[in-house]
Amino acid sequence: MKPKRLIFVTNDDGYTSKGFRAAVNLAREFGDVIAIAPDRVQSGMSQAITITAPLFLRKVEEGEGLTIYAFSGTPVDCSKVAFDHLLRETKVDLVLSGINHGSNAAINVMYSGTMGAAIEGSLYGVPSIGLSIDDHDADADFEGAVEYGRVVVRQVLEAQEHLPRPLCLNVNVPRCAASEIQGIRLCRQTRGFWREEFYKRTDPHGRDYYWLTGAFQNIEPEAEDTDEWALAHRYVSVVPVQTDMTDYRQLKALGEVL
Repeated sequence: MKPKRLIFVTNDDGYTSKGFRAAVNLAREFGDVIAIAPDRVQSGMSQAITITAPLFLRKVEEGEGLTIYAFSGTPVDCSKVAFDHLLRETKVDLVLSGINHGSNAAINVMYSGTMGAAIEGSLYGVPSIGLSIDDHDADADFEGAVEYGRVVVRQVLEAQEHLPRPLCLNVNVPRCAASEIQGIRLCRQTRGFWREEFYKRTDPHGRDYYWLTGAFQNIEPEAEDTDEWALAHRYVSVVPVQTDMTDYRQLKALGEVL
C-alpha cells in the first residue's frame, strides 16, 4: 500500500487567519497535514530568522491526519523548526505557504513572509508553493484561490519527479469571483518598485513617530508576460522563484572594470 502523502503548511498571517485555515483544508485533500504558523501576524518578514530570543512551539489542534502548531518565530523560523526539528526524519511531499492576504507578485516576493517560508522549504529539496490572493481583507473570498490552488498543487505533486530542484512557485490569484478567473498563466516577475511615504505623527508624550505606506510603481505596464499583467486581466499568475541572486548580465561588464 502506497504511503499517504505528507503536506507541510505554513504562512505569515498567523495560525488564526482565514487564509491559513483555507490552506490547511486544501492540503488535507492531498494527504496528512503538519502545520506550523506564527502565533501572530508576521507579514513583511521576508527571510528573517530569530537568533536573539527563545522560540516557543505549542500544539493548538490535533485530529486525524492533522496537527497544527503555533510558533513564536517568523515564517522562515516555522519552516526551519519543521524540517530541522519536528520533521527531521520524515519525508515531506509538499510545502504550501498561505493563503496570503494580499498579492505577492512583482517585488513583493522579496518582502513576503509567506514566500520566505515557501522558499525556505524548497531549500530542503521539497517542492514548495506560496499561494496568495490579491485582497488584503481579513474576510476575503478564498474560493478562487482554493480552486486554482488545488490545480497547481495537484499538478506539482503528479509531476514533481520530473521537475528540477529546488522548486518554488509564487502563485497569485486575482481579486474577483472564482467564476471570473480566466485561467492560469506561467509568468515572469514584473519589474517595478515601491515608492514609500512616511506619515509623521506626534504621540501624547510629544514624541514623533511614523506610519509607512506607499504605492507600487510598475515600470513595464504594457508587458504581457508578467505576473502583474496576469492579475490585472484576471488570470492566476505562476512564477517559478530561484534563490540565486547573481546578476549574470553584469558579470561580463564588471569583468572589464574590476
